[in-house]
Amino acid sequence: MSTIQTIAAWHSLDPNDASQTLEASHRGLSQAEAEQRLAKYGPNHLPQKPPAPLWSIVLRQFRSPLIYILALAAIVSVAMGDVKDAAFIVGVLALNAIIGSYQEWKAEQSSHALKKLLQIHATVQRDGEVCEIDAENVVPGDVVWLESGNRIPADIRLLSANGLEADESLLTGESLPVTKDATWIGPESTPIADRRNMTYAGSIVTRGRGKGLVVATGSATSVGQLALDLLSDVGGNPPLVERMERFTRAIAVVMLVASAAIGTLGVVLGGYSVGEMFTFAVALAVAAIPEGLPVAMTVALAVATTRMAKHGLIVRRLTAVEGLGSCTLIATDKTGTLTCNEMTIREIHTPNGEVFQVTGEGFIPAGEVWLGDKPARQGSDETLIALARAGVLCNEADLHPHAGTWNWRGDAVDVAFLSLGHKLGCERERTLDAHPQVNQIPFESEHQFAAVFNRVDEGVSVFVKGGPERVLDMCSEASQANFDRQQLENTATQMAEQGYRVLALADGRVPEAMDEETIPAKPTNLRFLGFVGMLDPLRPGVQQAVKDCADAGVSVSMITGDHRVTALAIARQLGLAEDESQVMTGEELLGKSQEEIAEAVGRVRVFARVAPRQKLDIVEAARSAGHFVAVTGDGVNDAPALRVSNIGVAMGKSGTDVAREAGELVISDDNFATIISGVEQGRVAYDNIRKVIYLLVSTGAAELVLMTLAIATGTPYLPLLPVQILWLNLVTNGIQDVALAFEPNEGGVLKRKPRSPSERIFDQLMIERTIVAAVVIGGIGFLSFRWFLPEGATEAQAASARNALLLLLVLFENVHIGNCRSETKSAFALSPLRSPVLLVGTLTAFTIHFVAMHTSLGQSLLGAEPLPLQQWGVLLLLALTILPVMELHKWSWAKRHPTT
Repeated sequence: MSTIQTIAAWHSLDPNDASQTLEASHRGLSQAEAEQRLAKYGPNHLPQKPPAPLWSIVLRQFRSPLIYILALAAIVSVAMGDVKDAAFIVGVLALNAIIGSYQEWKAEQSSHALKKLLQIHATVQRDGEVCEIDAENVVPGDVVWLESGNRIPADIRLLSANGLEADESLLTGESLPVTKDATWIGPESTPIADRRNMTYAGSIVTRGRGKGLVVATGSATSVGQLALDLLSDVGGNPPLVERMERFTRAIAVVMLVASAAIGTLGVVLGGYSVGEMFTFAVALAVAAIPEGLPVAMTVALAVATTRMAKHGLIVRRLTAVEGLGSCTLIATDKTGTLTCNEMTIREIHTPNGEVFQVTGEGFIPAGEVWLGDKPARQGSDETLIALARAGVLCNEADLHPHAGTWNWRGDAVDVAFLSLGHKLGCERERTLDAHPQVNQIPFESEHQFAAVFNRVDEGVSVFVKGGPERVLDMCSEASQANFDRQQLENTATQMAEQGYRVLALADGRVPEAMDEETIPAKPTNLRFLGFVGMLDPLRPGVQQAVKDCADAGVSVSMITGDHRVTALAIARQLGLAEDESQVMTGEELLGKSQEEIAEAVGRVRVFARVAPRQKLDIVEAARSAGHFVAVTGDGVNDAPALRVSNIGVAMGKSGTDVAREAGELVISDDNFATIISGVEQGRVAYDNIRKVIYLLVSTGAAELVLMTLAIATGTPYLPLLPVQILWLNLVTNGIQDVALAFEPNEGGVLKRKPRSPSERIFDQLMIERTIVAAVVIGGIGFLSFRWFLPEGATEAQAASARNALLLLLVLFENVHIGNCRSETKSAFALSPLRSPVLLVGTLTAFTIHFVAMHTSLGQSLLGAEPLPLQQWGVLLLLALTILPVMELHKWSWAKRHPTT
């Protein structure tokens, strides 16, 4: 990148110095010079990375310690010549990879849209002529012409501005358009949101015209720098990934230690040969590893993905599903996320002291104007109607119905006045037809007002809207009775302190004749019509969503580029903050260490006037303080924070492509309230994963107890062969654990506090339950096997005993699944019909084993065979013993841990 493109303080240079630095002129570049610069600086597009290829997505499915352990077991099985065991394990790995790869590939293809942001055209001056070119061909030094509706193609130092305003919310988070002034020069430390002589790539011109010098293109723009951060920052792992990595490492250690210890015990004390003990060790390893866990976990996350999609939450990474349920802090921007990004007039104060309330949300003109408990309609109040007329005439926007909906174009403030006009029966088209415009004074930052001149009753009237002080300066006591300037200024101040953007309106007669050629003078001696208070309204359901987050123990912090007063007003409506002590500005964050910022995160609920880099600092500080952070956002300015957070949640409808690329989750309806549904489904997914883990580990541990008891007591035959263990773990139990992943919400998940970031997935409760279940199932299984195995048994008799034991363990699995459906509720309190998938899965698992016992394939593969009815009854009674034992443990746990 060249020296020119790395200069950051263009706003501190006057236009001539900027031109000299760029080696350009205000007349633009020649075509030849532009081509040289294009070769030097490169095309004007965002840095980007291609979508992940399918092979990369497939490989990503194998990056798990549990997968590594399973692969090692398969290799050992092949080395021992046991191809059947290896085939089972490879089948599990393949199925897990297919499911996970398909989900992620589909999301990756639909989300890859980084390049689209700058696929626009630009009007430039080349060889002294104004022409239109692709934005990709814009180079530093180009002179670009801007007008209302244009998307700005590059970072530009303005040379001139005529009523120019730009919507920079996607970059700064500022909800209102920014008024530009080419003559303004500020210090180098001025934040982006306050640089009035600059416009930035990706922003939109909402009003006026301008001309400027391109000072940065592509990755050198402010947007480009944020995109580079997006590509380079390494995001935090979702909590499930971190917990599963710890869990699988522990499983690996336990497996290796147990296998080695028992193998040694068999050789030293049991008199078995080394070869026999190696076979035992492999069987123990197979028993200890929950082979079905990768598939079951993937299915549990996929189920949650489908459920989230029904609530408008699109999942781009499966492991992010549970992460939202684990988050302890949601850092959200304001504009477009908590609010609609649609200015709405909420209050009208007339000169006689009346205060009108305006209902409705956003630009759609659905609502009414009320004075106390009475609606105000057209003609009911002359001053109110005069105010509405001034608002729709002094206006450059458009709002009209089309195909059953409403379309709008132009500045948000102007559209808000048109919406008010519709509510009072004062539509712009009809009003303009009655009062044609003859002249205007466009809005400029120097005078902070706009005025239009229209024909009214054989003469010309002027209609003005603008800042309260400037409009009041144009009014006089002679124009109306009871004009109290001081009282009106106090009213405007009080409205501003409540978070309103306050505008004043006035009208008056023009004494002399006027036409389009006349240069109008500043209006005077006007009649003051009133103040309007405007707010960017909260999205429907946001207040309840914030409350639900609090009930769920999830903190919410607002991080916005908006002003302190506006941010605090919104925070008060949401119940996030009560006073100034809970608000901190970007200026106050300057120079603070990560530790100091982390301390602020614990007490401050609103961060206002924050630069994109500071938002990134806040997220990193929160993570360093132990939070699992979910970040929501829709703008380019949010992308780095989305990327570095544990869970990035982008807005899908109004969000930029860069933001959607950075997030693991995308809210399709842009509604913050959707997040709480995601939190709920994330917690349900985690609960189901715990249930699956408990089922698999407890039954695997039971097999470990069974094998250990057999070795320790010198049993002459293995109770189970490795292929039978795989059958139990991958087929019968494998069907059930996948079905368990579909278990519905038990209820009350949003009343629980978030899990501690340091909490292990295999906690004390699961350890106790696993030990109890393993001892009961393994112990009864061993005693049954010894009972089935006569003294001096032959190999055929041993095979018959294994067949009975295998059926007993299948029945244990079918019964034990009921214990696994809830960690706190009794198995008898949950109807089997509540979860049809689990009911069908359990019956299917049993049916498959029953068929295997009666077919030649099952008999040859598993050594299974039919059993007499009497033996079935005994085995079923033995299997049912696990139910009362686990009920007793649930009761005991509730007594010992009443708060959990």
